[in-house]
Amino acid sequence: MLYQIYETNRAWISPFSEFASAASKLYSNPLSPLAQIPSAHRVSAGFDLIHRLTKEYEKPEFGINKVNVHGTDVVIQEQVVEDKPFCKLIRFKRFTDDAALLEKMRDQPSVLIVAPLSGHHSTLLRDTVRTMLQDHKVYITDWIDARMVPLEEGPFHLDDYVNYVQDFIRKVGPGVHVISVCQPTVPVLAAVSLMASRGEPTPRTMTMMGGPIDARKSPTAVNNLAMNKSFEWFENNVIYRVPPNYPGASRRVYPGFLQHTGFVAMNPDRHANSHYDYFLDLVRGDGDSAEAHRQFYDEYNAVLDMPAEYYLDTIKTVFQDFALVNGTWKVRNPQGKDELVRPQDIKTTALLTVEGELDDISGAGQTKAAHELCTGIPKSRQKHYDVIGAGHYGIFSGRRWREQAYPEIRAFILSHNKK
Repeated sequence: MLYQIYETNRAWISPFSEFASAASKLYSNPLSPLAQIPSAHRVSAGFDLIHRLTKEYEKPEFGINKVNVHGTDVVIQEQVVEDKPFCKLIRFKRFTDDAALLEKMRDQPSVLIVAPLSGHHSTLLRDTVRTMLQDHKVYITDWIDARMVPLEEGPFHLDDYVNYVQDFIRKVGPGVHVISVCQPTVPVLAAVSLMASRGEPTPRTMTMMGGPIDARKSPTAVNNLAMNKSFEWFENNVIYRVPPNYPGASRRVYPGFLQHTGFVAMNPDRHANSHYDYFLDLVRGDGDSAEAHRQFYDEYNAVLDMPAEYYLDTIKTVFQDFALVNGTWKVRNPQGKDELVRPQDIKTTALLTVEGELDDISGAGQTKAAHELCTGIPKSRQKHYDVIGAGHYGIFSGRRWREQAYPEIRAFILSHNKK
Protein backbone atom coordinates (compact mmCIF):
# COMPACT_ATOMS: atom_id res chain seq x y z
CA MET A 1 0.00 0.00 0.00
CA LEU A 2 2.89 2.37 0.74
CA TYR A 3 4.06 2.24 -2.90
CA GLN A 4 0.58 3.25 -4.11
CA ILE A 5 0.48 6.12 -1.61
CA TYR A 6 3.90 7.28 -2.81
CA GLU A 7 2.81 7.18 -6.46
CA THR A 8 -0.37 9.12 -5.67
CA ASN A 9 1.63 11.73 -3.79
CA ARG A 10 4.15 11.99 -6.64
CA ALA A 11 1.37 12.51 -9.19
CA TRP A 12 -0.18 15.19 -6.99
CA ILE A 13 3.10 17.07 -6.51
CA SER A 14 4.21 16.88 -10.15
CA PRO A 15 2.20 19.93 -11.35
CA PHE A 16 3.54 22.03 -8.49
CA SER A 17 7.08 20.98 -9.38
CA GLU A 18 6.57 22.06 -12.99
CA PHE A 19 5.00 25.34 -11.81
CA ALA A 20 8.07 26.00 -9.64
CA SER A 21 10.33 25.39 -12.65
CA ALA A 22 8.34 27.80 -14.81
CA ALA A 23 8.22 30.41 -12.05
CA SER A 24 11.99 30.21 -11.61
CA LYS A 25 12.45 31.02 -15.30
CA LEU A 26 9.96 33.90 -15.12
CA TYR A 27 11.96 35.52 -12.36
CA SER A 28 15.34 34.97 -14.04
CA ASN A 29 14.77 35.49 -17.77
CA PRO A 30 16.06 38.97 -18.74
CA LEU A 31 13.07 39.43 -21.07
CA SER A 32 10.56 38.85 -18.28
CA PRO A 33 9.20 41.92 -16.40
CA LEU A 34 9.26 39.87 -13.18
CA ALA A 35 13.03 39.57 -13.47
CA GLN A 36 13.30 43.33 -12.97
CA ILE A 37 11.72 43.46 -9.50
CA PRO A 38 13.95 43.69 -6.38
CA SER A 39 15.31 40.34 -5.16
CA ALA A 40 14.01 38.57 -8.25
CA HIS A 41 17.16 36.43 -8.29
CA ARG A 42 16.38 35.17 -4.79
CA VAL A 43 12.80 34.32 -5.73
CA SER A 44 14.05 32.53 -8.83
CA ALA A 45 16.60 30.57 -6.79
CA GLY A 46 13.93 29.58 -4.29
CA PHE A 47 11.57 28.29 -6.98
CA ASP A 48 14.44 26.42 -8.66
CA LEU A 49 15.31 24.68 -5.40
CA ILE A 50 11.64 23.73 -4.84
CA HIS A 51 11.53 22.25 -8.34
CA ARG A 52 14.62 20.12 -7.75
CA LEU A 53 13.38 18.91 -4.37
CA THR A 54 10.03 17.78 -5.78
CA LYS A 55 10.79 16.64 -9.35
CA GLU A 56 11.03 13.03 -10.47
CA TYR A 57 14.54 11.92 -11.42
CA GLU A 58 14.83 9.62 -14.42
CA LYS A 59 17.76 7.33 -15.16
CA PRO A 60 20.64 9.52 -16.42
CA GLU A 61 22.61 8.82 -19.57
CA PHE A 62 26.26 7.81 -19.47
CA GLY A 63 26.90 10.68 -21.87
CA ILE A 64 30.40 9.49 -22.77
CA ASN A 65 30.81 10.60 -26.37
CA LYS A 66 34.58 10.73 -26.63
CA VAL A 67 37.73 10.09 -24.58
CA ASN A 68 41.37 10.93 -25.01
CA VAL A 69 43.53 7.91 -25.81
CA HIS A 70 47.29 8.54 -26.07
CA GLY A 71 46.70 12.21 -26.86
CA THR A 72 44.01 11.63 -29.49
CA ASP A 73 40.25 12.04 -29.05
CA VAL A 74 38.36 8.88 -30.01
CA VAL A 75 34.60 8.58 -30.48
CA ILE A 76 32.61 6.37 -28.10
CA GLN A 77 29.47 4.46 -29.03
CA GLU A 78 27.37 2.45 -26.57
CA GLN A 79 26.51 -1.03 -27.83
CA VAL A 80 24.26 -3.59 -26.12
CA VAL A 81 26.05 -6.91 -26.58
CA GLU A 82 23.83 -9.00 -24.29
CA ASP A 83 20.22 -8.26 -23.36
CA LYS A 84 18.73 -10.19 -20.45
CA PRO A 85 15.42 -9.53 -18.66
CA PHE A 86 17.09 -7.93 -15.63
CA CYS A 87 20.35 -6.63 -17.09
CA LYS A 88 22.03 -5.43 -20.26
CA LEU A 89 25.71 -5.86 -20.99
CA ILE A 90 26.95 -2.63 -22.58
CA ARG A 91 30.17 -2.16 -24.48
CA PHE A 92 31.68 1.29 -24.94
CA LYS A 93 33.07 0.83 -28.43
CA ARG A 94 35.92 3.17 -29.39
CA PHE A 95 36.32 4.48 -32.96
CA THR A 96 39.18 6.36 -34.63
CA ASP A 97 40.56 6.94 -38.13
CA ASP A 98 44.14 6.81 -36.82
CA ALA A 99 45.36 3.39 -37.98
CA ALA A 100 48.31 3.27 -35.59
CA LEU A 101 46.15 4.18 -32.60
CA LEU A 102 43.49 1.67 -33.67
CA GLU A 103 46.11 -1.07 -33.64
CA LYS A 104 47.19 -0.07 -30.13
CA MET A 105 43.60 -0.07 -28.86
CA ARG A 106 43.02 -3.56 -30.26
CA ASP A 107 45.83 -4.87 -28.07
CA GLN A 108 44.55 -3.21 -24.89
CA PRO A 109 42.96 -5.39 -22.17
CA SER A 110 39.20 -6.02 -22.03
CA VAL A 111 37.59 -5.02 -18.74
CA LEU A 112 34.17 -6.05 -17.44
CA ILE A 113 32.92 -3.61 -14.80
CA VAL A 114 30.20 -5.21 -12.68
CA ALA A 115 28.09 -2.33 -11.39
CA PRO A 116 26.19 -2.62 -8.12
CA LEU A 117 22.51 -3.48 -8.02
CA SER A 118 21.91 -1.58 -4.81
CA GLY A 119 19.67 1.37 -5.51
CA HIS A 120 21.46 3.57 -8.02
CA HIS A 121 21.83 3.04 -11.74
CA SER A 122 25.07 1.87 -13.33
CA THR A 123 25.62 5.44 -14.55
CA LEU A 124 26.92 6.12 -11.04
CA LEU A 125 30.14 4.57 -12.39
CA ARG A 126 30.37 7.04 -15.27
CA ASP A 127 33.72 8.37 -14.06
CA THR A 128 35.00 4.83 -13.64
CA VAL A 129 34.08 3.97 -17.22
CA ARG A 130 35.40 7.21 -18.71
CA THR A 131 38.76 6.78 -16.99
CA MET A 132 39.11 3.09 -17.83
CA LEU A 133 38.42 3.80 -21.52
CA GLN A 134 41.77 5.57 -21.82
CA ASP A 135 43.63 2.26 -21.64
CA HIS A 136 41.05 -0.54 -21.93
CA LYS A 137 38.16 -2.00 -23.87
CA VAL A 138 35.29 -1.52 -21.43
CA TYR A 139 32.05 -3.41 -20.77
CA ILE A 140 29.58 -2.73 -17.93
CA THR A 141 26.51 -4.38 -16.46
CA ASP A 142 23.48 -2.11 -16.74
CA TRP A 143 20.89 -3.42 -14.28
CA ILE A 144 17.26 -2.80 -15.16
CA ASP A 145 14.78 -1.17 -12.79
CA ALA A 146 12.68 -4.08 -11.48
CA ARG A 147 9.45 -2.11 -11.85
CA MET A 148 10.07 -2.13 -15.60
CA VAL A 149 10.41 -5.94 -15.83
CA PRO A 150 7.08 -7.71 -16.53
CA LEU A 151 6.00 -10.24 -13.94
CA GLU A 152 6.01 -13.05 -16.51
CA GLU A 153 9.81 -12.84 -16.66
CA GLY A 154 9.82 -14.56 -13.29
CA PRO A 155 11.74 -13.81 -10.08
CA PHE A 156 15.36 -12.71 -9.84
CA HIS A 157 17.43 -14.21 -7.02
CA LEU A 158 21.02 -13.68 -5.90
CA ASP A 159 21.75 -17.01 -7.61
CA ASP A 160 20.51 -15.50 -10.89
CA TYR A 161 22.86 -12.55 -10.38
CA VAL A 162 25.80 -14.96 -10.02
CA ASN A 163 24.71 -16.83 -13.16
CA TYR A 164 24.38 -13.56 -15.09
CA VAL A 165 27.94 -12.59 -14.14
CA GLN A 166 29.25 -15.95 -15.37
CA ASP A 167 27.42 -15.51 -18.68
CA PHE A 168 28.87 -12.02 -19.11
CA ILE A 169 32.41 -13.24 -18.38
CA ARG A 170 31.99 -15.93 -21.04
CA LYS A 171 30.58 -13.36 -23.45
CA VAL A 172 33.55 -10.99 -23.14
CA GLY A 173 36.00 -13.91 -23.29
CA PRO A 174 38.60 -15.68 -21.14
CA GLY A 175 41.09 -12.81 -21.41
CA VAL A 176 38.76 -10.45 -19.53
CA HIS A 177 39.68 -8.53 -16.39
CA VAL A 178 36.76 -8.16 -13.96
CA ILE A 179 36.21 -5.14 -11.71
CA SER A 180 33.45 -5.27 -9.11
CA VAL A 181 32.39 -2.15 -7.21
CA CYS A 182 30.76 -2.46 -3.77
CA GLN A 183 27.84 -4.92 -3.64
CA PRO A 184 28.88 -7.18 -6.56
CA THR A 185 32.21 -8.13 -4.99
CA VAL A 186 30.41 -11.04 -3.31
CA PRO A 187 28.53 -12.48 -6.33
CA VAL A 188 31.54 -11.86 -8.61
CA LEU A 189 33.78 -13.85 -6.29
CA ALA A 190 31.13 -16.59 -6.26
CA ALA A 191 30.86 -16.56 -10.06
CA VAL A 192 34.60 -16.88 -10.61
CA SER A 193 34.86 -19.53 -7.88
CA LEU A 194 32.20 -21.69 -9.52
CA MET A 195 33.86 -21.35 -12.92
CA ALA A 196 37.19 -22.36 -11.40
CA SER A 197 35.63 -25.37 -9.64
CA ARG A 198 34.23 -26.58 -12.98
CA GLY A 199 37.56 -26.13 -14.73
CA GLU A 200 36.30 -23.28 -16.93
CA PRO A 201 38.64 -20.47 -18.02
CA THR A 202 38.53 -17.69 -15.44
CA PRO A 203 39.29 -13.96 -15.76
CA ARG A 204 42.92 -12.90 -15.79
CA THR A 205 42.35 -10.57 -12.84
CA MET A 206 39.66 -9.73 -10.30
CA THR A 207 39.63 -6.23 -8.82
CA MET A 208 37.30 -5.88 -5.86
CA MET A 209 36.51 -2.40 -4.61
CA GLY A 210 34.77 -1.46 -1.37
CA GLY A 211 32.59 -4.55 -1.00
CA PRO A 212 31.25 -6.65 1.92
CA ILE A 213 33.21 -9.87 1.39
CA ASP A 214 33.22 -10.26 5.18
CA ALA A 215 30.71 -7.83 6.69
CA ARG A 216 31.72 -8.85 10.22
CA LYS A 217 34.92 -6.80 9.97
CA SER A 218 34.61 -3.14 11.06
CA PRO A 219 30.81 -3.14 10.69
CA THR A 220 29.26 0.12 9.53
CA ALA A 221 25.77 1.51 10.08
CA VAL A 222 24.66 -0.23 6.89
CA ASN A 223 26.04 -3.56 8.12
CA ASN A 224 24.53 -3.15 11.57
CA LEU A 225 21.05 -2.56 10.18
CA ALA A 226 21.24 -5.72 8.08
CA MET A 227 22.69 -7.78 10.93
CA ASN A 228 20.52 -6.53 13.80
CA LYS A 229 17.11 -6.77 12.14
CA SER A 230 15.55 -10.16 11.50
CA PHE A 231 14.98 -11.53 8.00
CA GLU A 232 11.23 -11.31 8.63
CA TRP A 233 11.56 -7.62 9.54
CA PHE A 234 12.97 -6.81 6.11
CA GLU A 235 10.37 -8.92 4.35
CA ASN A 236 7.53 -7.23 6.24
CA ASN A 237 8.77 -3.64 6.25
CA VAL A 238 10.61 -2.84 3.02
CA ILE A 239 9.07 -5.13 0.40
CA TYR A 240 6.09 -3.85 -1.65
CA ARG A 241 4.38 -4.64 -4.91
CA VAL A 242 4.82 -2.43 -7.98
CA PRO A 243 1.68 -0.36 -8.74
CA PRO A 244 -0.33 -1.08 -11.92
CA ASN A 245 1.03 1.92 -13.88
CA TYR A 246 4.37 0.17 -14.57
CA PRO A 247 5.28 -2.81 -16.79
CA GLY A 248 6.35 -4.74 -13.69
CA ALA A 249 2.96 -4.36 -11.99
CA SER A 250 2.53 -6.67 -8.96
CA ARG A 251 6.22 -7.62 -8.87
CA ARG A 252 7.59 -7.66 -5.31
CA VAL A 253 10.41 -5.12 -4.95
CA TYR A 254 12.44 -3.07 -2.53
CA PRO A 255 11.30 0.34 -3.88
CA GLY A 256 13.87 2.90 -4.96
CA PHE A 257 12.19 5.71 -3.03
CA LEU A 258 12.66 3.79 0.23
CA GLN A 259 16.31 3.20 -0.57
CA HIS A 260 16.77 6.89 -1.36
CA THR A 261 15.22 7.80 1.98
CA GLY A 262 17.79 5.56 3.65
CA PHE A 263 20.67 7.13 1.69
CA VAL A 264 19.65 10.62 2.77
CA ALA A 265 19.00 9.56 6.38
CA MET A 266 22.64 8.48 6.70
CA ASN A 267 23.84 12.09 6.29
CA PRO A 268 20.83 14.44 6.53
CA ASP A 269 22.85 17.50 7.62
CA ARG A 270 25.25 17.13 4.71
CA HIS A 271 22.40 17.04 2.19
CA ALA A 272 20.57 19.96 3.82
CA ASN A 273 23.73 22.07 3.71
CA SER A 274 24.36 21.07 0.11
CA HIS A 275 20.91 22.25 -0.97
CA TYR A 276 21.31 25.51 0.93
CA ASP A 277 24.69 26.07 -0.72
CA TYR A 278 23.02 25.44 -4.08
CA PHE A 279 20.49 28.17 -3.30
CA LEU A 280 23.29 30.57 -2.39
CA ASP A 281 25.21 29.68 -5.56
CA LEU A 282 22.14 30.58 -7.63
CA VAL A 283 21.72 33.87 -5.77
CA ARG A 284 25.38 34.73 -6.33
CA GLY A 285 25.25 33.68 -9.95
CA ASP A 286 27.89 30.99 -9.47
CA GLY A 287 26.80 28.87 -12.42
CA ASP A 288 29.67 26.37 -12.27
CA SER A 289 29.01 25.39 -8.64
CA ALA A 290 25.26 25.21 -9.24
CA GLU A 291 25.78 22.96 -12.26
CA ALA A 292 28.07 20.66 -10.26
CA HIS A 293 25.30 20.33 -7.66
CA ARG A 294 22.75 19.51 -10.36
CA GLN A 295 24.95 16.86 -11.93
CA PHE A 296 25.60 15.17 -8.60
CA TYR A 297 21.97 15.10 -7.49
CA ASP A 298 20.65 14.16 -10.92
CA GLU A 299 22.61 10.96 -10.38
CA TYR A 300 22.15 10.58 -6.63
CA ASN A 301 18.37 11.05 -6.74
CA ALA A 302 17.83 8.66 -9.65
CA VAL A 303 17.12 5.31 -8.01
CA LEU A 304 15.72 1.97 -9.13
CA ASP A 305 13.62 -0.78 -7.56
CA MET A 306 15.43 -3.99 -6.63
CA PRO A 307 13.78 -7.43 -7.05
CA ALA A 308 12.59 -8.56 -3.61
CA GLU A 309 14.06 -12.05 -3.98
CA TYR A 310 17.52 -10.73 -4.79
CA TYR A 311 17.48 -8.16 -1.99
CA LEU A 312 16.30 -10.62 0.68
CA ASP A 313 18.77 -13.28 -0.51
CA THR A 314 21.58 -10.73 -0.16
CA ILE A 315 20.51 -9.75 3.36
CA LYS A 316 20.48 -13.38 4.49
CA THR A 317 23.49 -14.71 2.57
CA VAL A 318 25.91 -11.80 2.96
CA PHE A 319 24.92 -9.99 6.16
CA GLN A 320 23.26 -12.61 8.36
CA ASP A 321 24.58 -16.08 7.49
CA PHE A 322 27.99 -14.86 6.20
CA ALA A 323 27.73 -17.88 3.92
CA LEU A 324 30.67 -16.95 1.69
CA VAL A 325 33.26 -16.68 4.48
CA ASN A 326 31.77 -19.64 6.36
CA GLY A 327 32.05 -21.86 3.29
CA THR A 328 28.34 -22.77 3.29
CA TRP A 329 27.06 -20.84 0.26
CA LYS A 330 25.46 -22.95 -2.44
CA VAL A 331 24.38 -21.34 -5.71
CA ARG A 332 21.70 -22.89 -7.92
CA ASN A 333 22.83 -23.00 -11.54
CA PRO A 334 20.49 -22.66 -14.56
CA GLN A 335 20.13 -26.45 -14.67
CA GLY A 336 18.71 -26.46 -11.15
CA LYS A 337 21.76 -27.97 -9.44
CA ASP A 338 23.20 -26.47 -6.24
CA GLU A 339 26.95 -25.84 -6.35
CA LEU A 340 29.13 -24.98 -3.36
CA VAL A 341 31.11 -21.75 -3.68
CA ARG A 342 34.81 -22.53 -3.15
CA PRO A 343 37.06 -19.45 -3.57
CA GLN A 344 40.06 -21.65 -2.77
CA ASP A 345 39.60 -23.30 -6.18
CA ILE A 346 40.64 -20.09 -7.98
CA LYS A 347 44.26 -20.54 -9.01
CA THR A 348 45.06 -18.60 -12.19
CA THR A 349 43.16 -15.33 -11.60
CA ALA A 350 45.16 -12.52 -9.96
CA LEU A 351 43.41 -10.67 -7.13
CA LEU A 352 43.47 -6.97 -6.25
CA THR A 353 41.37 -5.52 -3.43
CA VAL A 354 40.81 -1.78 -2.99
CA GLU A 355 39.40 -0.02 0.08
CA GLY A 356 38.79 3.60 0.98
CA GLU A 357 40.37 4.87 4.19
CA LEU A 358 37.16 6.73 5.15
CA ASP A 359 34.60 4.31 3.71
CA ASP A 360 31.47 4.41 5.89
CA ILE A 361 29.56 1.79 3.85
CA SER A 362 32.06 -1.08 3.57
CA GLY A 363 34.31 -0.96 6.61
CA ALA A 364 38.07 -1.51 6.75
CA GLY A 365 39.06 -5.10 6.07
CA GLN A 366 35.76 -6.22 4.58
CA THR A 367 37.07 -6.32 1.00
CA LYS A 368 40.59 -7.34 1.97
CA ALA A 369 39.06 -10.50 3.44
CA ALA A 370 38.93 -11.92 -0.09
CA HIS A 371 42.64 -12.74 0.22
CA GLU A 372 41.92 -15.02 3.19
CA LEU A 373 39.44 -16.98 1.06
CA CYS A 374 41.39 -17.21 -2.20
CA THR A 375 44.14 -19.43 -0.83
CA GLY A 376 44.74 -21.07 -4.22
CA ILE A 377 46.04 -17.84 -5.74
CA PRO A 378 49.81 -17.45 -5.27
CA LYS A 379 50.74 -14.55 -2.99
CA SER A 380 52.75 -13.05 -5.85
CA ARG A 381 49.45 -12.60 -7.71
CA GLN A 382 47.63 -10.92 -4.82
CA LYS A 383 47.66 -7.26 -3.83
CA HIS A 384 45.74 -4.90 -1.55
CA TYR A 385 45.57 -1.12 -1.87
CA ASP A 386 44.12 1.52 0.48
CA VAL A 387 43.00 4.81 -1.06
CA ILE A 388 44.08 7.38 1.53
CA GLY A 389 41.51 10.06 2.25
CA ALA A 390 38.78 8.41 0.15
CA GLY A 391 35.27 7.60 1.27
CA HIS A 392 33.09 4.99 -0.41
CA TYR A 393 32.42 6.94 -3.60
CA GLY A 394 35.95 8.27 -3.74
CA ILE A 395 37.42 4.89 -4.62
CA PHE A 396 35.60 4.80 -7.98
CA SER A 397 34.76 8.42 -8.78
CA GLY A 398 36.44 11.79 -8.49
CA ARG A 399 39.98 13.00 -8.04
CA ARG A 400 41.20 10.26 -5.67
CA TRP A 401 39.86 7.59 -8.01
CA ARG A 402 41.64 9.09 -10.99
CA GLU A 403 44.91 9.98 -9.23
CA GLN A 404 45.30 7.17 -6.69
CA ALA A 405 43.11 4.13 -7.33
CA TYR A 406 43.11 4.01 -11.13
CA PRO A 407 46.91 4.03 -11.63
CA GLU A 408 47.15 1.04 -9.25
CA ILE A 409 44.39 -0.85 -11.06
CA ARG A 410 45.81 -0.06 -14.49
CA ALA A 411 49.28 -1.27 -13.49
CA PHE A 412 47.86 -4.42 -11.88
CA ILE A 413 45.84 -5.33 -14.98
CA LEU A 414 48.77 -4.67 -17.27
CA SER A 415 51.15 -6.78 -15.18
CA HIS A 416 48.77 -9.76 -15.31
CA ASN A 417 47.38 -9.31 -18.79
CA LYS A 418 48.99 -12.49 -20.10
CA LYS A 419 48.82 -15.86 -18.39
